[in-house]
Amino acid sequence: MKKLFSTAFALVAIALATNTTVFAQAEKGTKMVGGAAMYPSKDIVDNAVNSKDHTTLVAAVKAAGLVETLKGKGPFTVFAPTNSAFDKLPAGTVDNLIKPENKASLTKILTYHVLAGKMDSKMIAAAIKKGKGKAEMTTVEGGKLWAWMQGGKLVLQDEKGGKSTVSIADVYQKNGVIHVVDTVLMPK
Repeated sequence: MKKLFSTAFALVAIALATNTTVFAQAEKGTKMVGGAAMYPSKDIVDNAVNSKDHTTLVAAVKAAGLVETLKGKGPFTVFAPTNSAFDKLPAGTVDNLIKPENKASLTKILTYHVLAGKMDSKMIAAAIKKGKGKAEMTTVEGGKLWAWMQGGKLVLQDEKGGKSTVSIADVYQKNGVIHVVDTVLMPK
C-alpha cells in the first residue's frame, strides 16, 4: 500500500512540475501594456482589448471594421497609439472619425499604423542602419513612415511631418508585433 501511495505521490509531483514548466514557457515573452499582460500566444485584437491604455484604439478598430483583419494570420506590425495619443488630436476628432459616414477616413488612419510583416525593433534598427540613420517604411494604407533613433528612443515621422515616439517596443503577438506609440500618425 505504501508503494502505491509513493508511486501516486511521485506521479502527482511530476504532473505539477510539468504543468508549472508549461505555464512558465507559455508566459515567456509576455509584456505588460496598459496594466494587462500581452500574451505572445494571442492575436493583436485579443491582447489589445485588455489594455486600459488602448480603449480608444480598440473602439476605432471596431468602428472601422478591422477586427477580423487584425485577428487574421498576418503577420502585422502595429504602431499602437495610446488613449493619451488620441487625446492630443483636436477636440472632437475621435468622436467624428468613429461615425459611420467617416469609416473610410478612419480606416485610412488606422491602416497607416500597420506594416505588412513582423518588424521588431531589431529589424527596424537594421533598416535604420542600412538607410544610414533613417528607414523608410511602407504602411498597409500605402503611405510612408520614416524611423530613426533619437536619444535611445525609436522615433517615427508621418507624411504630415508629425512625430511619434515608441514607448513600449516588441510586444509580440501570435500574428505579429505591436510597438506602443505616444502620438497618432497621420497620412497625407
